Amino acid sequence: MILTVTLNAALDLTYRVPRVQPHTTHRVGEIAERPGGKGLNVARVLAALGHDTVATGLVGGRTGDALRTHLAGTAPGVVDALVPVCGQTRRTIAVVDASSGDTTMFNEPGPTVSAQEWARFQGVYRELLTGARAVALCGSLPPGLSAGSYAELVHIARSAGVYVLLDTSGEPLRRGTAVHPDVIKPNADELTQLTGFTEPLHAAHQARRCGAHAVVASHGPQGLLAVTDEGTWRASPPARYEGNPTGAGDAAVAGLLSGLAEGLEWPQRLARAAALSAATVLAPAAGDFDTAAYGRLLSRVKVAKAAE
Repeated sequence: MILTVTLNAALDLTYRVPRVQPHTTHRVGEIAERPGGKGLNVARVLAALGHDTVATGLVGGRTGDALRTHLAGTAPGVVDALVPVCGQTRRTIAVVDASSGDTTMFNEPGPTVSAQEWARFQGVYRELLTGARAVALCGSLPPGLSAGSYAELVHIARSAGVYVLLDTSGEPLRRGTAVHPDVIKPNADELTQLTGFTEPLHAAHQARRCGAHAVVASHGPQGLLAVTDEGTWRASPPARYEGNPTGAGDAAVAGLLSGLAEGLEWPQRLARAAALSAATVLAPAAGDFDTAAYGRLLSRVKVAKAAE
């Protein structure tokens, strides 16, 4: 089983309009509503790939109830182990400009989490780890949780002998990296913020010196850079794709963890991650991936050794 953690879950709304124009009224042509937050996106992709998946995290209020209903309806392979809190789960709104393919995001704040709610979640988390092959710790932290919260969860998982992937940003990423997760998956900006280096390869090596055993960095249309103790690779999709990038990095996380669970070597894991990421950009709704596009792209992703 693969466990995903989403501490700041969201109900994702995607609006498609013919063209985004400031200071005007827009008529929405298409509306999609999905359970969101990075870890839930990861869980949905893992389940679609056929892996036993449990999703935990924090949800609350009417929006949280709607999220759980959608999760049951859109991701039947995902076991819901979300922990209720008193506050209201946030919403995110993606406005897709059909004329350009560009997406504008609006993200609400999450609920304020109390110390008692955090302690209750940690108890559930420890229990779930007993049956997990790997855990993905994903996304932002809601109000009320300290910047060291992910570091706590990394430490608990590693003490239980569970493989840990950390995908967050800022101070939570810095503190989480310091307690030695098996892999971190920042984007280019997050990696620079973590290390102070703008050159991707130098930054990835520095992130390993900061504590991560492996670094897989997303670089948008250019694909992925991986620096591990087994080697360094770049995984590049065959072309640049326009669409909704929401969930593309999460699909890459699912590709990495599914490949780990299946015993794939790093190059095969990276090819899967890059293909899933591109296929997610091509999907019409946030957090989904285009299965046909994934099938076409998987054999066309180029994975090449990079200089150490």
